[in-house]
This record gives sequence, C-alpha cells and structure tokens, in this order.
Amino acid sequence: MVRFPADEKCGHGAAGKGVNMAVLKIDGNNFEEKILKAQGTAVVDFWADWCGPCRMFSPIIEQFAAKHPEVTVGKINVDENPQLAEKYRVMGIPTLLVFRDGKVTATSVGVKPQKALEGMIG
Repeated sequence: MVRFPADEKCGHGAAGKGVNMAVLKIDGNNFEEKILKAQGTAVVDFWADWCGPCRMFSPIIEQFAAKHPEVTVGKINVDENPQLAEKYRVMGIPTLLVFRDGKVTATSVGVKPQKALEGMIG
C-alpha cells in the first residue's frame, strides 16, 4: 500500500497511476485545519484501497477537483482513519460529504457522475 504524508496531495484514480495535485489526503491530524476550517466549500470522499466502486469514483473526484479549484477536495481512507468514518456515520463507501462552515450540508453514498457532485455544491 502506498502511504503519503498527511499534508501531501494525492490521487488514487487510474488504478493508482499519476497524482492529482488538487485532491488532499485527509486524516485525523489535518481534518480540522483542511476541512472544518476551509474557506468556502469542502468535499470529502471516504474510500478504501480494496473498494472497487471507490476506484471507479476516484477519477470523477479528481476531475471534479481540477474543474473546481474554489472547492477544497479531500480523500479519507476509512481503514487508516476509522475514527473519522465513525464520527460522520459512514456506513458504506464511497461516501461523499460536503462541508460549509464546518458543518455537513450534503451526503452521497455510491458512485455518482460529476454533474451530481456539482449539484451538491450548488
């Protein structure tokens, strides 16, 4: 398994190839700073390496992040950060949470097209 430092940006799409510098790796150490205190909207993808739908969703998240630089986009590996998954009641993955002013304003479970993500941040 590839591990990135907590403040490094990363991408897991295209079968782990390439790095999308618009997607942040989020964990318990940087969640508050990068997501809860983010200016504007923040979108978080809860995922895992072993999750097929998560791997399908990853390129969509990366394209969304590239298209919307005004939105903070992060990924949380649920296996490495079970406390965050539990806190936000993530029961299935991929789960996408949208935050504004530190509060969850939208939730989506499963693979969604980019247009659906854009509708969530409306």
